[in-house]
Order: sequence, then structure tokens, then C-alpha cells
Amino acid sequence: MDTDHITDLWSRVFGVQPDPSLWLVIVTGVLALAAVVPGTAWRLSRNAVTIAHEGGHGLIALLTGRRLQGIRLHSDTSGLTVSRGKPTGLGMVLTAAAGYTAPSLLGLAGAALLAAGHITALLWGATALLIAMLVMIRNAYGVLTVVLSGAAFLLVSWLTTPEVQAAFAYAAVWFLLLGGVRPPFELMGKRRRGGAGDSDPDQLARLTHVPAAVWLGLFHVVTLCSLIGGGRWLLGI
Repeated sequence: MDTDHITDLWSRVFGVQPDPSLWLVIVTGVLALAAVVPGTAWRLSRNAVTIAHEGGHGLIALLTGRRLQGIRLHSDTSGLTVSRGKPTGLGMVLTAAAGYTAPSLLGLAGAALLAAGHITALLWGATALLIAMLVMIRNAYGVLTVVLSGAAFLLVSWLTTPEVQAAFAYAAVWFLLLGGVRPPFELMGKRRRGGAGDSDPDQLARLTHVPAAVWLGLFHVVTLCSLIGGGRWLLGI
């Protein structure tokens, strides 16, 4: 690849793209909401939130020096991330806390990129994260979902017009921001019914001696604040 091609590719990926119209931003937000609120749509779209949830566990495990053993994604939208290392301490606490906050924080980071006009960089960055995650997937369904997700981002970023790229990127970020809010509420409902006894907040309670309800409250704060902040960035207000 010659220098001109490298320069063109760099400019394409890391350059600034024009902001889409406000109507497109609003429409993509409505479409994302339609994928999160109805139960039928959520049973399918929740798979994407699970990818972000388990990816968050895995990324923080690596960043805190733990050994990531593998990630499994299941057709019932549950998942499991296994890491090895010290069973207590800050690294384990951060790893356990990363799951429920990861979709919303990824959405917030994506909103910051879109607000700065880096639409293509967001699409390529998402593709790179999914490829990296694929290496650690340990079951067939997980491989399928991650490959399909990564292929969607790659094909849109490489083959479609700037308008389509913008619509896809904004819809994906809206979905992470909105979809990140629902799982903590679902977990709260399960806990009230006496279920989910070994959930992330329960593990955090055992690690820190801070009640699980406090950790669940923290998840609510992070996801809702991310939605408000990210939504303002996307809408330009």
C-alpha cells in the first residue's frame, strides 16, 4: 500500500464527518427505543447488550492484570466471563462492577465521538473491539453473535454512504444508552422476587461488604446519567 492510499485511509477513518440532520438523530433514537421497550424486540436486541456487558467484564479483567479465560454468550441472552487471578481486591471489584455499566459507558463514549464528528472512527473502533472479543469467545452461539455484529459494523463502514453510516452509528449509540438502562431494572425485579442470588451486585457485596442494593443503585445512577449526558451530546444540546 503506497503512501497516498495510507493517507486516504487515515483521513477516512480518523477524519471528521459532517453532523447529520436533527431529524435523523431523533428518528434513530426512536428506532433504538423501539428495540428496547417492547418485550418481543428486547428478547432479540438484548443479545447486543449482553455482548457489551460481558465484554466490559473481560476488558476490565485484562486492564487490572487478571487472566481472561474465556467468554460465553447464550441464546437466552445470558452470558459468563471467566477470569483468573486474586479472588479479592480492587481488580476483582472493578471486573465485577464493569458488566452492568459497560453498555451505557460505551454508549457515552460513542456519543462523545459522534458529537466530535468521528462517525467512521466509531464504526471501525466498534469493529476492532468485536474482533478482539471474538478471540475469547468459547461457544458457538457466542461466536455467531459476535461475528454477525462485527460484520454489520465493518460492512456499513466500508460499503455504505456517509448518510447510512451516520444513521447506523447513531442508532447503535442510542441503543447502548437506552438498552443499558433496562438490565438493572430487570435485575431489581428479579431480586424482589427472590431470584438472581448470585448476580453481580451480590458478588460485589461479598467482595466489599457493601450491600448489594447499594451496588444496584450505583448501576442505576451510571446508566441513567450516561443516557442523559449521551443524549444531550447526540442531540447537540
